[in-house]
Amino acid sequence: MDRTGQPDRRSLLAGGLAIATAALAGCSSTSAAPVAASASPTARPTTPAAAFTRLMEGNARWVSGNLEHPDRDPNRRQFVAAKQKPFGSVLSCIDSRVPPELLFDTGLGDLYVMRTGGEAVGPVVTGSVEYGPMTSGTPLIVVLGHQRCGAVEASYKSLRDGEPLPGNLEAIARALRPAYEKARREGGADPVDTMARAQVTLTAANLRSNQDLAPLVKKGSLAVVGAYYSLDTGKVEVLAGAPS
Repeated sequence: MDRTGQPDRRSLLAGGLAIATAALAGCSSTSAAPVAASASPTARPTTPAAAFTRLMEGNARWVSGNLEHPDRDPNRRQFVAAKQKPFGSVLSCIDSRVPPELLFDTGLGDLYVMRTGGEAVGPVVTGSVEYGPMTSGTPLIVVLGHQRCGAVEASYKSLRDGEPLPGNLEAIARALRPAYEKARREGGADPVDTMARAQVTLTAANLRSNQDLAPLVKKGSLAVVGAYYSLDTGKVEVLAGAPS
């Protein structure tokens, strides 16, 4: 309960999920045969540091080409069909060259993935990022920007020139304005790249300090990492928040 005597958001969400799960179970006339635990050969990381290490090891395989393609067979599909418990949440760009599951060499049931242009956020996106940590104990959030981001470049030019983007693309530019202003203050040879990195660090900082996630971060059960992906090399560079 919060100080006003009203249920907090986490309690309401957990309760709603429990009711929905029970209702779905009651509607099923048959139950799936259990799948052996061996369908998930690698234990799920349960701490921020372990989850972060798992992702970075996967990225190292992506860079080198020594991929394992874990958790991508019919047995894994059946294993996670009834229940999921991903070890990481990734907020990344919509760019077709930046698929989190591939560049971290992960598989089914490993990651919650949210993708928006330039990692733009709003209430629905923030709620989606909060879902894993608040309902299933996901210990890691990664905000992943990238090299040569088209959404950031378009927003930068729009904000610099005072020319709104067409349609709902303008909402992306508005969401990225704080990163644009930070990039303008910092300067640099490539202002668009500076803005892309600023968007990552600002978004990660905002998530790390919001009212629902901050207590988990303070307790040490959650880390929020800002990272940047190189299209040229495939490597993920950590910008802020790496758990020790």
